[in-house]
Amino acid sequence: MDAATDDLLWKHLRTVPAFRALLRAVEAQCYAGLPIVPPVLDLGCGDGHFASLAFEQPPDAGLDPWWGPLREARTRGAHRLLAQASGAHMPYPDGYFATVVSNSVLEHIPLPVLGHVLAETARVLRPGGRFYFCVPGPEFLPRLSLACLLDRMGLRPLGRLYRRFFHRVSRHYHYDGPAIWEQRLHAVGLTLERWWPYFSPRALAALEWGHYLGLPSLVCKKLTGRWILAPTRTNLWLTERLIRPIYRETLTGQPAAPAICLFFVAQKQCGADR
Repeated sequence: MDAATDDLLWKHLRTVPAFRALLRAVEAQCYAGLPIVPPVLDLGCGDGHFASLAFEQPPDAGLDPWWGPLREARTRGAHRLLAQASGAHMPYPDGYFATVVSNSVLEHIPLPVLGHVLAETARVLRPGGRFYFCVPGPEFLPRLSLACLLDRMGLRPLGRLYRRFFHRVSRHYHYDGPAIWEQRLHAVGLTLERWWPYFSPRALAALEWGHYLGLPSLVCKKLTGRWILAPTRTNLWLTERLIRPIYRETLTGQPAAPAICLFFVAQKQCGADR
């Protein structure tokens, strides 16, 4: 692991809560080495934090349906242009983008709308253009640490209740595997080139418990506009010491790792203009 890869975690830790920093740093590394050919659309860009750290060049366009995050994204300057619009009705001409990225977004879109978003993604991609996206996979809910503990204690009904609770907290709608995503992509003229799992069970546990332990950061954000008041190595020494081994473990995961989260590379078929 080179210094730049290792430093991705610190760049996130100093700006967002630890559980979000871990997930986003791992996801940012997934894009390393991939051809990000302009013009680039960041579909579901949110507050622009991820784009500001993950990409060497600002994406040409960022699109999100919510005005609040877009206001924050505007202050970061992480995109050349921003648009408030639904992914099911993108304000761009056919074949305009060479690359579309969507980082941890599609799982928050209900199934009836998801097909329209994928069709619009295919429409705005030029033939040969690539679509990169990541989503939680089929093992996300089954591997939740507290639910697994309840299962082992013989309290499976409570385990199911906890999984439903975390599902609502996460605001996810689906946790599908590669075969289902391949069908969805094929239906709109996109070909799945490859995919890989990321995030280890231990990383998922850190993400899970971080939702609760990160509540003080949420209060800080509401009061000051910042997640971390003192983003120094001294202040974050213990946090970094606990998180960095999990980050490194996740980056060196094997292809047969549990499908907790999945990263996809798809390409628009030539002659598939819609």
